Amino acid sequence: MAKPIIAITMGDPSGIGPEIIAKALALPTVREFCRPVVVGDLDRMRKATAIVGTTAPIRPITAIGDANEEIGVDVVQIGNPLSDLPFGIVSRDGGEAAYRFIVSAVRLAQSKQIDAICTAPISKEALHLAGHRYPGHTELIAHLTNTKEVSMMLASPKLRVVHVTTHVGLIDAIAKIEPGLVFRTIERGRAALIGMMGREPRIGVCAINPHAGESGLFGHDEEAIKIAPAIAEAVGKGYDVSGPLAADTLFFRAVRGDFDLVVAMYHDQGHGPVKVLGIEEGVNVTVGLPIIRTSVDHGTAFDIAGQGKADERSLIYALRQAAILSGKAA
Repeated sequence: MAKPIIAITMGDPSGIGPEIIAKALALPTVREFCRPVVVGDLDRMRKATAIVGTTAPIRPITAIGDANEEIGVDVVQIGNPLSDLPFGIVSRDGGEAAYRFIVSAVRLAQSKQIDAICTAPISKEALHLAGHRYPGHTELIAHLTNTKEVSMMLASPKLRVVHVTTHVGLIDAIAKIEPGLVFRTIERGRAALIGMMGREPRIGVCAINPHAGESGLFGHDEEAIKIAPAIAEAVGKGYDVSGPLAADTLFFRAVRGDFDLVVAMYHDQGHGPVKVLGIEEGVNVTVGLPIIRTSVDHGTAFDIAGQGKADERSLIYALRQAAILSGKAA
């Protein structure tokens, strides 16, 4: 079986994206499971390679089919060269470049020229300075693919979490949670896990309130009104779903192995445990898209950009997950 072709978007060129790409693509292990192609900027990749001290050649390509099987960094140049853009600085130019990289990669995926997209981190501030008012990658790619609703799933070697709500304030998140959304999130998470694991996943669903509301003692009966009906519907379809469960014990049980997937109700409820376990090995998977997209589970790290200190492990893990989801992984 041919190895999957995975487009890596460079992310914000002033962040650590170029450096983690340079480090990852210098490793022979990456070529064992995919054919990576960078959608970004040649000059930036040359600088990043020099900064991190790798010797992998930088190869400009104009067609995806020209991607080389040998170790190196194959780059599709998008837009004008970014020769004068400094590292570590939030800028409109950086945000515009990051946006164009994403748009180009999505078009490649929609035209079936690539099998998946793996994204390096962007700066939401820079994206907004460039006039693109999206909360992040997830919402932007959903818009570009005309997808009405998607879910964010974070995966690490010990824990997988899919989120009912993400980039909204806590009060707004609680208001947004309702049985239909919870059920659809369970369905999307289940489908993604079946693709990753090849079997029916065991799913634990978080409560909103401490101790799962203690039968209405805490909160305003949100568990019974907003979550329990969705779980009942999922169980009725034969899914292996439990809850609503107190989040403080559910995450412990999931790491112990009782559950394959946790459904978190809001951003920090799910992100905190995954990142405590090790941000360097976490990966973000957008589930519900018509294309495959994974991402590193960290930000642009402007404070260390251009210094060669960035850790590439999350990118390697994200590439591997993209390969698995493509169905072409060895």
